[in-house]
Amino acid sequence: MTRKRCILIGAPVDSGKRRKGCLMGPDAYRTAGLAGALGNLGYRVEDMGNLSPASFTPDTDDGKIYALNETIGWTHRLIRVAEEAMSRGTPIFLGGDHALSLGSVAGVANFAAAQGRPLFVLWLDAHSDLHTPETTASGNLHGTPLGYVTGRTGFGGFPAITNPIPQERICIMGLRSVDAEESAALRETDMTLHDMRDIDEAGIGRPLGAFLEKVAAANGLLHVSLDVDFLDPMIAPAVGTTVPGGATIREGHLAMEMLHDSGLMTSMDLVELNPFLDERGRTAQLMVDLAASALGRRVFDRPTRAF
Repeated sequence: MTRKRCILIGAPVDSGKRRKGCLMGPDAYRTAGLAGALGNLGYRVEDMGNLSPASFTPDTDDGKIYALNETIGWTHRLIRVAEEAMSRGTPIFLGGDHALSLGSVAGVANFAAAQGRPLFVLWLDAHSDLHTPETTASGNLHGTPLGYVTGRTGFGGFPAITNPIPQERICIMGLRSVDAEESAALRETDMTLHDMRDIDEAGIGRPLGAFLEKVAAANGLLHVSLDVDFLDPMIAPAVGTTVPGGATIREGHLAMEMLHDSGLMTSMDLVELNPFLDERGRTAQLMVDLAASALGRRVFDRPTRAF
């Protein structure tokens, strides 16, 4: 297994919520130069193209949950692809909405278990995504990935989680929009939680460094799931779930550079980019820049652009 190979996996998942547009995300990352940026850092880049979901019964969308069967199909496909890709390099899942992480994280967890190593997850997001199909009020499954991969009940019809991730191995950073149902669940959780007040008071470096030390001490693999709405919508407008008060460009780059310095990241999601909502590609370009920082580019090496 070589981590000097980056495997780009297009996952144009657009079934996790009702607002359309995330299916264009993978090609926006390609247009913004992700492969070239990684190649310039010395990585061998393999682009698997855009996946499609496993076969599924068409949804009627007359029930509580939106596009349930399609999302189950995506989860089946992504679990299999994630397990295989982990054996060959560092997979980067190009979303697509956050429902893709139902499959990407579950597949990476299966690979980690087969290697006899613990999987840790860094969830960079304004939301906790801890719902289940039974608890979600919106019916949108992009709010359920952490509920699924930690083994919460209520996911009938989805692939069985054979390697649930213990809650104490998950760190959520950037929280600032949590509904009452999730808030109650979070009060009972063993996850490490850092909302934007924590980041305002202590900076992003100290809490992230503490989590990375925990991963290193356990000889863990680390999956990073970066949601566009982790960032402030003033700098990253191309997301359908805008929440003011997010991370700055400087905080984002510091987090990514710390990830690279740690040498711990073994897989990554780039999710919730909706190019239909972008301004001249600025959000896609920022996400590419952050991914490049996570894989070794220093912030002072970032090219100057006129948007």
